[in-house]
Amino acid sequence: MEWIASLPWWSYLLFFLIILFFRDVFYQRQHTISHNFPIVGHLRYLLESIGPEMRQYFVANNREELPFNRIERSWIYASAKRENNYEGFGTDRDIYAHHHIFIHNAMMPFRVPKEHPNNINNSFIPCAKIIGVAHGRKNPYRPGSVINVSAMSFGSLSAKAVDSLNKGVQIAGAYHNTGEGGLSAYHSNGADVVFHFGTGYFGVRNADGTFSMEKLKQLVKENPFIRAIEIKLSQGAKPGKGGVLPGKKITSEIAGIRGVKEGVDVLSPPNHSAFSTIEELVIFIEDIAQQTGLPVGIKAAIGKLNQWEELAAFMKKTGKGPDFITIDGGEGGTGAAPPSFADHVSLPWIYGFADIYKLFQNHNLSKDIVFIGSGKLGFPAKAAMAFAMGVDCINVAREAMMSIGCIQAQICHTNRCPTGIATQSKWLQNGIDVPLKSERLAQYFKTFKKELLEITHAAGYEHPCQFQMNDIEINVDDHHVSKGMEKTYHYNKTPVSFEGMEALRHCKHLGGLNLKKK
Repeated sequence: MEWIASLPWWSYLLFFLIILFFRDVFYQRQHTISHNFPIVGHLRYLLESIGPEMRQYFVANNREELPFNRIERSWIYASAKRENNYEGFGTDRDIYAHHHIFIHNAMMPFRVPKEHPNNINNSFIPCAKIIGVAHGRKNPYRPGSVINVSAMSFGSLSAKAVDSLNKGVQIAGAYHNTGEGGLSAYHSNGADVVFHFGTGYFGVRNADGTFSMEKLKQLVKENPFIRAIEIKLSQGAKPGKGGVLPGKKITSEIAGIRGVKEGVDVLSPPNHSAFSTIEELVIFIEDIAQQTGLPVGIKAAIGKLNQWEELAAFMKKTGKGPDFITIDGGEGGTGAAPPSFADHVSLPWIYGFADIYKLFQNHNLSKDIVFIGSGKLGFPAKAAMAFAMGVDCINVAREAMMSIGCIQAQICHTNRCPTGIATQSKWLQNGIDVPLKSERLAQYFKTFKKELLEITHAAGYEHPCQFQMNDIEINVDDHHVSKGMEKTYHYNKTPVSFEGMEALRHCKHLGGLNLKKK
């Protein structure tokens, strides 16, 4: 057998290619290309598999790639790493394009007083509203940051990714939404947490999959950093559709957190079993708020408005209902979904939010509800637009993932995420340095808030809550045809009560431990 070992390397390659040739031609029938073009046909599948990366880095221009273009990704990466995130020689964006945002700057920008809180911390922007005050909740909550981490579950994201996000928001004084996968040890580093659950009731479910109030009460009691509870009605990726978590992805750790059996497929149905009508939903919300003492809100992507109209009318009549409403964009997010849902079911964020805000404003409820926006709003100019429309806080998901290393490979649903963020592979997770990534998330939030404040001051205001619809123009065609936002979406935002940043700094309900210490 010594003669085999003495063969040149290329002979092994030739032998492999001969075997592959006969396999392609005589045995496999699954792939026509590799059958008709043996050996070289495999090159086509290889190139196709790395097509998104090739287009992203070598083909698409700076403003072309979706869902986030190269300029957007580069701004997040640079902001997270504390690098130069400026542009030189003017913008390469087509500022005459449809839906381009124009922010009206003031002739005299806002002058920051010497005693201003942002002279101590130049990224201090807490929410201007307190969640839960209008409905008299026992433990109302004012988020310490207007930018926070959106609902992404442990299971969908890796342990190290969740750990990095949670430690990052603790540094930034923000909150971390758990997603519907339950509260894990990785959410429990001391940051403010919004506990989120959906139709599977993971972490707060009985053995038969129904909701358990006793488990929720116990969870809140044992984890005082849970500051609010969010009920998911639907999400932007696949509104109105349930899901299956394959048993092979359910480790003993995930099974323990979610309250399911290890290695067994788990169904998340499209409907809640705890309620089926608007009245039952409100009763459910009030029961949770009463039993836990925490503010309770709902999250949804927007389509038909008839049931939302019914909810607003019922809230007006009874004085009861959700303390906050999170509006998700129908363009999808971190959740995997069929293209038919991600592309077509529910409205994009800007249309959905405008419809819902107007509806509740028409019932004189917009002052009582804290509105949270979630849909590619993690950029200062887009955030300014959202605040002008009536948002009080924004949640970011994919932007937060990019700040800790996501490269937009768009294979989150395959468990093969190359950066270790959206996978349960221990090997791939080894590339995540948790202390470093948490600092980068915190730095992205700090840079975001700093630039949002600078835009706010340029417009003549102290806090983004003061933005009004007529401060923003949306491009329709040219300047003679472009419309102010109040004419585009046919409403004017309800003014938010705001007494100055100093008053917010001393609010007893203010979240974000680091902010209060400063």
